[in-house]
Amino acid sequence: MLTVNQAAELLRSFDNVLILTHVRPDGDTIGSAAGLCAGLRSLLGKTAYLLPNPELTESTAPYALPYHAPDGFTPERVVSVDIASLSLLPENARAYAGRIDLAIDHHPSFEGFGKEKCVRPEAAACGEIVFDILESLGCTAIPAEAALPLYVAISTDTGCFAYNNTTASTHAAAAALMGTGIDVRGVNKVFFRTKTRKRLQLEAAMMDGCEFHDKGRTALLSVPLSLMERVGASAYDAEDLSAFGPQIEGVDCAVTLRELRPDVWKLSLRTGPRVNATKVCALFGGGGHAAAAGCTIEGTLSQIKERILSGIAQIVPDFSSN
Repeated sequence: MLTVNQAAELLRSFDNVLILTHVRPDGDTIGSAAGLCAGLRSLLGKTAYLLPNPELTESTAPYALPYHAPDGFTPERVVSVDIASLSLLPENARAYAGRIDLAIDHHPSFEGFGKEKCVRPEAAACGEIVFDILESLGCTAIPAEAALPLYVAISTDTGCFAYNNTTASTHAAAAALMGTGIDVRGVNKVFFRTKTRKRLQLEAAMMDGCEFHDKGRTALLSVPLSLMERVGASAYDAEDLSAFGPQIEGVDCAVTLRELRPDVWKLSLRTGPRVNATKVCALFGGGGHAAAAGCTIEGTLSQIKERILSGIAQIVPDFSSN
């Protein structure tokens, strides 16, 4: 496992770099990729691009599009960011699964792929690791074009610095990025203070159909395709719906079930200290962090609910069937 300094030195030797992001891209994977790409260009004069991600949303696209690889680009080196498992590679990235020269990640469930790895589970976001790598390259200040996407990465993976993964180091990195003069107000408005009407309709329907178990401590919130179609919601409207459940009073284990394709469900767990989300999701081939993890399961909604409740009960000693 490489240290941050070793990862920085390895990147010095790279050129013609292609950076990979994960399926259903969030602010951390896109912000980390864009920040790293901008840093490699500005600080080291490298040729670097992002592999286009077909699932970009309105919130993440502005940070990725300026760095998309042109048609015909042939990379010499491949770097992945915020990807814990090769199963999370988009379809167009799977050809590079065996060619990843450096994997940068912060998930405890990281599966160990890549010729070299720089993995720090204690980091609140992958963007925090990329920030440290760019600093290690010897720059006195992170360039603004790298600072803004890195702020996106760190702020989104910490819920605007409200989640329990936020540390003093997280705040220090954010402060240093803000010190470059970037306008964080626009970022905070888009990601944390704006909801579309369709998003609010989704949340209302989720709450209306919410099921409470385990003495009210576990909540199951479902988003079937039929709901998305009825509301006319897009992937942008449904972005980070998993943040909704944990806001319900008395809930310390919120499970958001979103149907991706007929009878294929993406499960996102957001939990308190009582429930280890990674251990639960590992039962179904997924992973993540102790307080935030996910997996994909096939079956009907009733079958999925039964399986996830059984899985939680298997991991949590004081789970109650009432």
